[in-house]
Amino acid sequence: MDLDVVRSFVAVVDAGRFQDAADDLSITQQAVSKRIATLERTLGVRLFTRTARGARLTLDGQAFLPHARDLLRAEERALASVRPGRRALRVDVIGRRLAPASVLGGFHRARPEVELDVVTLFDADAAVEALTSGSIDASFRAVDRSRLSADIGAVRVFDEPVQLLTGPDHPLADASSVTPADLAGHRIWMPGIVAGTEWAAYYDALAAAFGLGIEVTGPGFGTDPLLDTLAGSPSLATFVGELTRLVWPADQGLRRISVQDPTPVYPHSLIWRRDNPHAALGDLRDHLGTVRPRAGTWTPDWASAAA
Repeated sequence: MDLDVVRSFVAVVDAGRFQDAADDLSITQQAVSKRIATLERTLGVRLFTRTARGARLTLDGQAFLPHARDLLRAEERALASVRPGRRALRVDVIGRRLAPASVLGGFHRARPEVELDVVTLFDADAAVEALTSGSIDASFRAVDRSRLSADIGAVRVFDEPVQLLTGPDHPLADASSVTPADLAGHRIWMPGIVAGTEWAAYYDALAAAFGLGIEVTGPGFGTDPLLDTLAGSPSLATFVGELTRLVWPADQGLRRISVQDPTPVYPHSLIWRRDNPHAALGDLRDHLGTVRPRAGTWTPDWASAAA
């Protein structure tokens, strides 16, 4: 149904006269009359009777009026839902246990009035595709700036230290910290790494830089089976982000050990489409700020540091 026709009907009801409704709508009286005639043909009933004092609703017109108003209110709600700054800001956080979810949670606590829609996409390629199609507003990713098109903005917003996770019987379990050089010769098991993803590129670069052996064999059954395996192994360890949320039974005795001299950091960038007009996107960028590489840390050369 043509909502301009419905709008003209409601305008005549409110104004009481076709000419006054035309003035309110900034169209001619003839145009209003044509719209009402079109609506009456569509509905198959008469909506008005003309009197010396103006236009009066018929019984059918009275029955249709509340539904006409509902249609116009629904139109307004639909338009408001996609006006810049009115709909929820849709942000990809990779995984709900990972650092970006915690960082976005900090933004929500600082700006609770900003409505958020949080999603998890598989990898950077999927995130860029979603940005391009407009199905998300922003994503947290470790990105190679040279692989992004000119219409995608990127800024490095936080560096997350990488830690070593071991069971209680691992040779490094009692260390307060280790260096990357200390890890040479140890078995670092990361079955969740998927070739072609940005996290695979990161750990490939880390292994090459420090001569580490990172094993990706075996099915990735999820976090809990990985923790169970580490807890009972005297030789296996894995890498986890400092802000990755992990909970394990007390009797597993797992150890999180800092890596220093240098500290490998995972370079999280915020990426977005440059022509996205959502007002809250600027608020999120302002909240996150920008980080630059710090002395004593390591990250791949391809990590994006600037917009």
